[in-house]
Amino acid sequence: MPAMEQTLTLRVAAEGPGKPPARKAPASNTPKPRALDNLRLVFEQGGPGFAQFALNNACNANCGFCNFARETFPKDKWIFAGREDGLKAIDTMFRNGIRYLLFTGGEPTLHPNLLEFTRHAHGLGMKVMLVSNAGLFKPDKLRALHEAGISSFIISVDAATVEAHEKNRGLPGVCEKIKAANTLFKELGVHSTASVTMSRLVDYDALPAFVEDLGFASVTFSYPLTGLESNFLGYSTSDLVNYTKDELIAAFDKVKALKSRMQVLNPSASIEEMKRYISGGEQKFPCLGGYKYFYLDWNLMMWRCHNWAEPMCHISEFDETKLVRDGCTKCMIDCYRDSSVMHHIGVSIHDSYQAFKQGRVGEGFQALTRKGNLDSIGSVLEELPWLLRF
Repeated sequence: MPAMEQTLTLRVAAEGPGKPPARKAPASNTPKPRALDNLRLVFEQGGPGFAQFALNNACNANCGFCNFARETFPKDKWIFAGREDGLKAIDTMFRNGIRYLLFTGGEPTLHPNLLEFTRHAHGLGMKVMLVSNAGLFKPDKLRALHEAGISSFIISVDAATVEAHEKNRGLPGVCEKIKAANTLFKELGVHSTASVTMSRLVDYDALPAFVEDLGFASVTFSYPLTGLESNFLGYSTSDLVNYTKDELIAAFDKVKALKSRMQVLNPSASIEEMKRYISGGEQKFPCLGGYKYFYLDWNLMMWRCHNWAEPMCHISEFDETKLVRDGCTKCMIDCYRDSSVMHHIGVSIHDSYQAFKQGRVGEGFQALTRKGNLDSIGSVLEELPWLLRF
């Protein structure tokens, strides 16, 4: 999965909690940021939450490293989240402190209610993002999505040549659509990021020039997945993503080395954490999936992450009693693990504040000196230039 979201929870720009307004188009297309509210969420809840809402399991692409691929997953199994239930789900997420919402799929631009979902979430004050393969991009559609409230686009790029990317995607001409979209995004002042799955298709040396030619100023790497226990199908046993431990560690080293040549949004501390995960070393950063990060599927079931065998609950039952915080480090899904590195210091501040407030002074100081805090702060500073532009 794309991972630009890893730094988004650190940007203080969301509405405060409370009863969601009636479902109608917002009077203003630019809700005012409320920095103090997000700061309050840090102290009271460990920070604003982030959710990936998979609007459907349908996809128009045919990627060799994904089981959503159109020739792998038949159309008679396609499911789309319903309009009314989807709107209610967004209300529930907002009410429970989720302020960052990423629409994904499958391919989310296939969903007939994408614009309405976007307007509603944006009207509440959520930061709304979209991940896409760009196969269905048209200028009018992109302008409408921007006007509805999409703040940033995350676009898949699989290789460092047009031929290799379009062959893997099964989407002839999609690179020209990506170029045209990025030209329009610059006109609109919209941010876009290339999302590159770490696969054998990637020529890391040639990648910076290629993504720059496509019009991107930043890139995020999705870590290769050969299996997931949830109903999310963004994985494959294909040789394209099936690495030995040594090969995978070498690939992570190549990603880290690219930071000197282009803006890579995966924090260095997270890359090192993933190398420890692969080699069986002690990890510093417990995943916050199920506590601050969530996956909502097309059936409106809420999961702690893509790699958990059972959902937490139906979205209609989601509240603070369903939250999970057990120090899990069982996978290397970038959009949870990278984000947790960035968010680690915010949760430590929350824990410290709550301990001090209740008179547990020793626990308060322990939270502030927790392992990983300095690296988490370093990750924030590392990504600060992008955060400020975003």
